[in-house]
Amino acid sequence: MRHTGAVIGGLYLIEESEPMLRLVALCGLPVEFSRTWQRLPLTAPVPVADAIRDDRLVWIGSQEEMARRYPITAAVLPYRFALAAASVTGVHRRWGGIVLMWPGDHPQEASPRERGHLIASAHRLARLLDDAPRPPGLPEQPRIWPLEAVRHPTQTAMAAADYLDRLPEGALALDLEGRVTFVSSTAARLLGRPADQLLGARPWQALRWLDDPAYEDQYRTAVVSRTPLSFDALRPPDQWLTFRLHPDTSGISVRITPCTQQPAGTAAPAQPADSAAPDAQRPAAAPTGRLYQLVHLAAALTEPVTVRDVATLIADQILPAFEAQGMVLSAAEAGRLKITAHHGYPADIVERLDALPLDTDLTPAGQVLTSGVPAFFASPADMARSHPLAPEISGKQAWAFLPLVITGRPVGCCILSYDRPHTFTADERAVLTPLARLIAQALDRARLYDAQHRLVHELQQTLLPRTLPTLPGLELAARYLPAGHGLDVSGDFYDLLPLDDTTVAAVIGDVEGHSIAAATLMGQVRTAIHAHATAGAAPDEVLSRTNRLLAHLESDLLVTCLYAHVDLAQGRLTLASAGHVPPLLHDAQHGGRILDIEPGPPLGIGTDVHYPVTATPLLDGATLALYTDGLVENPGRDAADTTSGLLQHLADTADPDLEHLADSLIQHAWPSGQYTDDDAVLLLRAKHNHAFGHGS
Repeated sequence: MRHTGAVIGGLYLIEESEPMLRLVALCGLPVEFSRTWQRLPLTAPVPVADAIRDDRLVWIGSQEEMARRYPITAAVLPYRFALAAASVTGVHRRWGGIVLMWPGDHPQEASPRERGHLIASAHRLARLLDDAPRPPGLPEQPRIWPLEAVRHPTQTAMAAADYLDRLPEGALALDLEGRVTFVSSTAARLLGRPADQLLGARPWQALRWLDDPAYEDQYRTAVVSRTPLSFDALRPPDQWLTFRLHPDTSGISVRITPCTQQPAGTAAPAQPADSAAPDAQRPAAAPTGRLYQLVHLAAALTEPVTVRDVATLIADQILPAFEAQGMVLSAAEAGRLKITAHHGYPADIVERLDALPLDTDLTPAGQVLTSGVPAFFASPADMARSHPLAPEISGKQAWAFLPLVITGRPVGCCILSYDRPHTFTADERAVLTPLARLIAQALDRARLYDAQHRLVHELQQTLLPRTLPTLPGLELAARYLPAGHGLDVSGDFYDLLPLDDTTVAAVIGDVEGHSIAAATLMGQVRTAIHAHATAGAAPDEVLSRTNRLLAHLESDLLVTCLYAHVDLAQGRLTLASAGHVPPLLHDAQHGGRILDIEPGPPLGIGTDVHYPVTATPLLDGATLALYTDGLVENPGRDAADTTSGLLQHLADTADPDLEHLADSLIQHAWPSGQYTDDDAVLLLRAKHNHAFGHGS
């Protein structure tokens, strides 16, 4: 931070047990601000996760860029600042990442000096972690590192306080947590509260007329953006005050100036009916921090696709946000609560609680779901008053039962539990109640997706070979990887057809689009190729006849396809292509090469189409790689360069295990594991061709 001039910094380390990031060190920001970000999935759409996954520097120069690239982050931190994230990668492993933030007036582009310092610091940190003894575990809470502040002698401080008391405007100092650390007598008079009642308190908590999220948000803006700002507030009944905030790395200096009349463009905030009540008797409202937390969680709950995703988000983000340790997520099915996910509970307890009827007296879950009203139990004694057996079953010490209801329709129940007694504050209840509705919507969407996905998956499996045949003299491996989460069915396919004892046909193809129609057409193409190939047609004739079939079907979808006739006895490979990406071939004599095949047009173009044939030797030990374009057409990268890189990897790896080689090719093409397109790979390796009377 000193080298780059950053004002906020954090270090994330990867948990060894699972692909999660944990914030272990924080500087320049109150720990409460980081509550939502203290534990994140490595796949989370946030800058530090991208930096770690891709091992690169991520720079965000403005709020507009943040909103465009990371909308969830921008929703929770709607302030002006610049941000950088860098991977901390050692010799043999990825350790985590660092995040730095600069004030809102920082240039939108990072200087070469800043980038150099950031990358060099990440490398130094990685070396320290490489050489350090392995810690027993990561801390639950991040360690806070303050930047050293300049300390003035006592005499100078007294003189400064006297000086401020003589001025007509008030002076107030806040630490980064928002607590008052200094107040001049003029400021105390303007605020209408003795200094001893202000010191150590937050202004929006000590002063009723400042108890408004808009005012607290001004403080948050100053802390995160580190840029001066001002706002006006009305001290009842008629005194307007202007607050000017000047933040730095140690705190915020506040100037308070009285206004003789209402400032232009301002309106007095609406005062609640009990504004005259003593502070101790006022009902507590959710502070701004909790509101931003709700905004973040609401945005995050739009991302999960499956029920498992919803449960993971609850465990990884909602539990830490409310300092809970356990979670049970149940879905209402046929009058029972079926547990769909859980965290922090042993299997035997989950089995006992699973599928309880809604009218059970064992736990409050059914009653809460029926009534639609959340229930909070601060201790086992509190729970035992209405449900005596519940504390004994789970061994937990506090519970929040949240009904998951959508427009009166029960969806399920979400239980947050604690290993120690926990008093639920009013602001926690104020956030958990609407959060339950958001969880209900996410769970309902996820259950529908899971049901549809099962149907789609079953359809997909019927259109792909269940297993590859076992053939003497030929090793085989295949991979099929659908892109992302979507429900769309891929049109990618592969097949291997034994033609006789020494010949086999290898087929790979890609139907245009992602839909049920694409999958159906893929099934028709596979059936046609299978029929023509097993009838003895040559490679070009197989594609020509299949093309005529598709032309007669008048499908709007085009199909690329590569057909390879493998003659193991003669050691010969004959190929025909319908607009498909060329295969790769590696052998001891020629090394690795992209086979130069003259392609014909995609299937379905017309009825009178010719498909050229290419023949090449297939030496003993040669590896043939057939694949679809998803393996080489990556966003932002040239397909020719990607194909060359894939070929080089095939040649360099030379893995004797074909299954390992298939995984290695996928990993090389998509190192982050986040596929943006479907991938199909079919590998063949000719072995012991002399067994068929042919020696190479």
